[in-house]
Amino acid sequence: MSNRNLAVTAWESLFRAQVSVMRCLAATFPSREISLNEYDVLFNLSRQPERRIRLRDLNQHVLLTQPSVSRLVDRLVSRGYVAKESDPADGRGAVVTLTDAGYELFRRVAVAHMGSIAERVGGALSDDELTQLISLCDRLRAGAPEPPCEDGGR
Repeated sequence: MSNRNLAVTAWESLFRAQVSVMRCLAATFPSREISLNEYDVLFNLSRQPERRIRLRDLNQHVLLTQPSVSRLVDRLVSRGYVAKESDPADGRGAVVTLTDAGYELFRRVAVAHMGSIAERVGGALSDDELTQLISLCDRLRAGAPEPPCEDGGR
């Protein structure tokens, strides 16, 4: 198998593994209060300094289109889990902040969700394999170019 074919086969294997794991995690997601995609937004906000990020930067961290993220954030705002305000540095943009209620919900759900992740991923791989997987994924991410902005770089 040529290096090109091997790379394509590796990508397909990685993609199919990700789809399989995500389907399993979605099926066993431990919350009726929020969806897995909403959890992903809360997770990403929880990892930011002061639990806040520009909406356009949040788009780079989640696997949703920009309009989908905007609608999802608006739903979370209406339920009090996040706050959204104009970006003081750029009035056209918005800054999203995880509220205390959103953070508490995230923490509650995260405990059970991490258990599902540990069971599904940790149950299939040894500690050495998990360490190797982390290293390989980090190398793939470091070698990937940044995707172009959807708004033409604005």
